[in-house]
Order: sequence, then C-alpha cells, then structure tokens
Amino acid sequence: METTRNWLLPALLATGQIAWLWPGAGLVGADVPGAAALIAVLGAVVVETAALGRRRQAPVRALVWSLGALLLGQVAWQDGHFGVGTPVALYSVAVRCPVSVTVRAVAAAVAVEWLLSLIHVGARPALASEWALGALLYVVCAGLGEARRQWLKGRSLAARRLVGAEQARRRAGDTERQRLARELHDVSAHHLTSVVITADAARRLAARRPELTAEALSFAERTGNETLTALQRLVGLLRDVDHPDPRPMTARIEELIAGFGRLGRPIDAVLPGDLAGPAAEAVHGIVREALTNALRHAPGSAAHVNVLRGEGVLELNVDNAPPRGAAPDGVDGVDGLGSGRGVVGMKERAAAVGGELTAGPAPDGGWRVRATLPDVTGPWGPSEGVGRRGVLREQRLADPALVFVATLLPLVFALVTVEEWTGASLRAAMPGLLVVAALLTAHAVPLLWRRRAPWAALLGVLATSWLWPAAVAAAALPSRVSEFFAGGALVEPLAVYAVAVYGRGAARTWPAWCAAAVSLSGTLVATAGADGDLSGGGSMGPTAVVMFVVLAVVLAVVFAGLWGAGLAVRRRRLRILAWDDFALAGALWHAERAADAERGRLAAKVRDAVLHPTAALVEQARQGRLDEVAAGARSALAAMREVLHSLGESEDDGQGLAPAPTLADLATLCRTVHAAGRDVKLRGLPEAARELPPAVALSTYRIVEAALGAGDRGPVRVTLRRRRDALRVTVSGVPLAVTGPVAERLKVQVGTRTTGIGRITLEQAGIVRALLSIRPSPAPVQEVSPSSHA
Repeated sequence: METTRNWLLPALLATGQIAWLWPGAGLVGADVPGAAALIAVLGAVVVETAALGRRRQAPVRALVWSLGALLLGQVAWQDGHFGVGTPVALYSVAVRCPVSVTVRAVAAAVAVEWLLSLIHVGARPALASEWALGALLYVVCAGLGEARRQWLKGRSLAARRLVGAEQARRRAGDTERQRLARELHDVSAHHLTSVVITADAARRLAARRPELTAEALSFAERTGNETLTALQRLVGLLRDVDHPDPRPMTARIEELIAGFGRLGRPIDAVLPGDLAGPAAEAVHGIVREALTNALRHAPGSAAHVNVLRGEGVLELNVDNAPPRGAAPDGVDGVDGLGSGRGVVGMKERAAAVGGELTAGPAPDGGWRVRATLPDVTGPWGPSEGVGRRGVLREQRLADPALVFVATLLPLVFALVTVEEWTGASLRAAMPGLLVVAALLTAHAVPLLWRRRAPWAALLGVLATSWLWPAAVAAAALPSRVSEFFAGGALVEPLAVYAVAVYGRGAARTWPAWCAAAVSLSGTLVATAGADGDLSGGGSMGPTAVVMFVVLAVVLAVVFAGLWGAGLAVRRRRLRILAWDDFALAGALWHAERAADAERGRLAAKVRDAVLHPTAALVEQARQGRLDEVAAGARSALAAMREVLHSLGESEDDGQGLAPAPTLADLATLCRTVHAAGRDVKLRGLPEAARELPPAVALSTYRIVEAALGAGDRGPVRVTLRRRRDALRVTVSGVPLAVTGPVAERLKVQVGTRTTGIGRITLEQAGIVRALLSIRPSPAPVQEVSPSSHA
C-alpha cells in the first residue's frame, strides 16, 4: 500500500510526459526532438520519476533532482511539458520539513524557473508575467504543504497525548506501586536512618556525654512524628490535594539541608531563591537521597549542595568529601539498612521531569551527584527570544503565502489577458501599476490575522477596499489599470471563510457574508463610477443602483456558500477535537481509578507493616527508652524493606512487576489492538518463534508494541521473517513511530549500532525495519524499564 502511494503519482506524470513526447507533440504540430534531445528528455523523465518516488523519504533530495530534471528537459526540448514534478516535490518538502527549509526550497525553485523563463522568453514585457506566474505557483504549493504540515502536527500531538494517556491508564497500577516504593525508600532512608544513627551515637557516648540521650530521644520523637505524617500522606490517609504546601521549594530544601546539618556534618548550600515546579520537587528528592547516602556511607564528612539556573535548566551538584578513617563521635555507618536503590531512585526522579542524572566518584575521592533538569517555571531571560522575533518565528507560512497570492494574482491575470502591452505602454502605465500594487497589498495584508482575529481581518479587508474608488478618482488612473482592482475581490471570500471557521460563536458569524456582499458590491460600483464606466450617455445613478443590486445578490449567494463551507469545516474540526478530549479525559479517569484502587489495596499493607511500628517508636521515645527506640527504628526499616520487596521494586530479587513477554504474546497483542478497531495483520509468527533466544523475542515484542502504540489509527502490517542467523521485523503503517520519543524507544530495543546485536531503520513513510541477530551474543539485549540502571 505504501509503495503504491509513493510511485503512483510519479508513474502517472511520467506516462503523461511520454505520451506528449509521442504521439502528442506530432498531433498538435509541435517540434519533435532529435535523437540527442530525445535521449536527454527520456533521461530527465527517468530522473524526475525516481526522485518523486522518494519524495516522502527524502523530500529535499527529491526536489534537487526534480529541479535538475527540469533544467535538462527544458534545455533539451523547449516544447516539452516539464516542471509538473517540481511543485509536487516542493509540496512534499513543505509537508515534511521546517519552515526555514521550505523557504530556501521555494527560493531555489523560483530561481530555476526564472532562469528558464529568461532563456526562453528573453528580456521582453511578457517576462514579467512569466516570472510572476512561476513565483505564484511555487508559493501556493509551499503554502498548501505548510498548512498540511501544521494540521498533521496538531493531529500527531493529539494522538501522542492520547497514547500517553492510554499508557498511563494501562500502567497506573505499576506507576502507583513505583511511587509508593520510591516514597517508602525516601522515608526509610531519610527519617528512620537518622533515628538509628542518632540513637546509636547517644548510646555509645552515654558515659561521656549524657546530654546526648535527651537530645536523641527528642530527635527520635520529632522524626518519628514526621515519619508517621509522611506515611499517612503516602497511603492516602491524609491526602489533601486541594491545599498544597504553600511554602516555596527553596525554603523546604534549605530546611532539609539544615536537618542534615544538625546530625553533625558540615553542609553548605547555594540555592536560587525562587525554586518552584516539578524540577524543584525533583531537586528536593535528589538532595534528600544524596545526603542520606552520604550520611550512610561517609558519616561526618563535609558536603556541598549547589543549584544553578541556566537557560531553561537547573544544574544540581551534590558533592561530599571522602569518608574519614573513623566515624566521628563513635557513629558507625549503616550500610546494611538501605534498600539498595538510592541511585536508581535519583535517576527515576530526574527522568520523571525530563532530566538526566549521573553519580560517581569525585576526583578527590569523595562522591558526586550531578543532575540537569528542565526548568519550565524559571524566569525568562533576554536570550529566550520573546517579542517580535518570536512571534514571527511562530507565524505560519500559509498565511503570508495567501497574502502574496492575493496581491500578485490580479496583476498577473491582467498582464496575461491584455495582449496589447508593449514596452512603451508598460513603462507609461508603471506609476499606476505601482499604486494598484500598493492598494492590493494593503487590501490583502489583514489576512495575516485571519486565524487569530478573523473579524478584525474581515473589517480591515472591507475598509481597505474603499481605497480603490478614491485612488481612481484622485490619481486619475487609466481604465486599463483600474480594471486590476476587480481581481482584488478574491480577498473578501477568504476573509468570510476565515470568520466562519475561526470566529467566536458559529451562530453569530452570519453577518460576515452579508456585510462582505454589500461592501464589495458598493466598492466595485464606486470604482467603476470613478473610472467613468457608468456614464454611458445618460444618468449614472440608475445604472449604479441596478448594478449594485445585481452584484449584491450574486455575491451574497457566493459568500453564503463559502460561509456554509467554513461552518462545515469548523464542525468537523470541533468533532475531532471533542473526540480527542473525550478519549483523553476517559483514559485519565480510568488511570486515576486504577491508581486509587492500587493505593487502597496497598494502604493496609503499609499501615500494618510500617505505621504501627513507627507509632510504637514515637511512644517509646516519649517514655525515654532509648534502647527500644533504636531497636524499633531498625525494625521499622526492616519492615519497609520487606514492603519494597513485595512491591517488586527491590534490586536484590531481580524481578520486575510482571513476567517479561515472549513472542507468543505477540499474537495476543495484535488481536487486542484489532479488537479496539484498528486493522492489524500479523504474518510469519509460527516460523519465526522456533528456538528464538529470549532476548531477541523480548526485543521483537517491544518493537512491535512501541510501533503499535505510537498513536496511528490506519491499517498496520507486522511481518516476521527468519533468515538463517537473523530475524527481520517489519512494521508498516506507523508514521508516528519513526520520529520523536517512540523512535528513541525503538532504537533502544536493538541496542546501539556498535553492539552487533541488530540494527533498525526508520523510514519517513511510516515503516519500521529491524534486523535482530539470533546468534548468541556476549551482550544480550536487556529490557529498559524505569527501574533499570547501569
């Protein structure tokens, strides 16, 4: 299907060009090329056809080869109808490339077209119309392609949001378990570990420093209450999402660092004063985890926390000095009390907000944690590009192209249809033509705001049209020049259509076509009267009234039809958006229900295993029983570790939340997607599944799963082919899977290109091709999940 789409249009164009070569040219009496020219023409046809066949995969390259074929064919045979393929290639460039690339492509195509026109026409008045027509053609193609690109971009974003919501719905339970595991680990690492260290230090130094016992008991009671509050919030017993913590994150991070400083380690920090948002939340969690790890593995060593704001990012560095020979004041490390996932938890926090984190030894022998997090809430700097330049960068190419066409088309039409133009007459009419061009430009410029302010654009168009009769009367323009204004009436229908599509309140947009019909009729009649066309031997008044009524009726019918078409397009777009919103809201609702169910199921387990021992610890601290406090804290830590194991998040057991899928589950996946309303066909599964290594089977399943979940809705074909020591996986009909995050996930599944286990090709036509080696490899493919780490 995709191959047919790629080659059908080039084949039709080539057939038409060959048919014109023979017998079309001979039938109409055109010159037939000679032998050498014939070979050049056929070569140009072959080059253009091959280039257009690859226009979706490599649009810029296809345009370059099409322009080369155009030059070769036109130079070899002037009567040949070459050049049809170039607008097609330019349209593909506009659909699939950024605006900057499209602008350069339009400039190149127009330059080639103007060069050919200069060669064939020469420096004559007709050259101006040839140049204008060439520029109009390519600008229209680029504008249509860019409008299509914007539409596809919007649909792609909507599809990705829906896919993300569906994935969140399917993984809601697992996500909630991961959140509980991460928060449980943080609570155990930060609060209870601190209690253990403080209590052990007080017990060891009771003889020399008896005042530490009271301080340790007070600290244990206060920290135990904080632990209870954190656990209750964690399991949803004290959830209050409508009243978030009003304190800025900077104050909370400073309070956290001060709490660690009270444990006897020197900590200095440099923080911005306005940290907020998800990145700041991640900074809080990473700092807490990093300082807890330093407390556990290097008690008493100095630490430094530094957060710097760059261009749209937060740079976090947590450095601690190397551990001393012995723990100060008799405090021992507590390596055995952690859950073994501290670095993984920090990486998960960074990845959750789109950032990166590294942790490893520092040059001085200590430990360094470095994170780069996107800061979407930070202040805008002077380099952010806001202002006029940013607005222009966001301006769609289709709107300027529309203004260009609406301005130039009336002039081109008049220059082409008026045959008696000569060099002398054109030079004589040039001042009037410049006035007409300026007025037509002012008349079309309001279309730039037709999307953002359609009513203002319509009023601007109607107001500037009344400059025409004033200019004809004041500047005394000749009739052959003033007639050009009639072509400017193309702008009014476009403005009426824009009001119907983009105006607020569909039922309140009907006055647009009435006002446009009346105003344009009056403008045309007034222009004709100022030009003297209505003073044909009698009174001009009755003739003007009759012409006005006839024009108003005709234009009202035309504008009403355009207004109705605009309303139909508007309703269709609203239906699509409403469906997207409904599907997204439904997926999010189900995800929230699944998370609530998982939270409720795990609440009892956390309450019995952790909350009760922690509450007992607080009571023992109030009673002054230091030995029982230390034992209770260790018991609570052990209970938390067991809960982490039960949630499937501990690293020691090496198991995920669910068994890894195999190739046998691929048919079930395809049937599930097919049952959801999508045409999915799977071929070659039984033969491909024989004696397949588990790593290759897992990668195959993940590749197909990611491609099917990219958000496309059209038919898809999944083909598996076994070839000796390799498995070929082909998924076609998934254009959303070849770019963006899905493409990165697909590349991960076959490893890097240097591992030798396989390779993947992502074609712009929406085809994913993967080649996986079946031979045993020393570096098997590992499934990448949020809990895996190097």
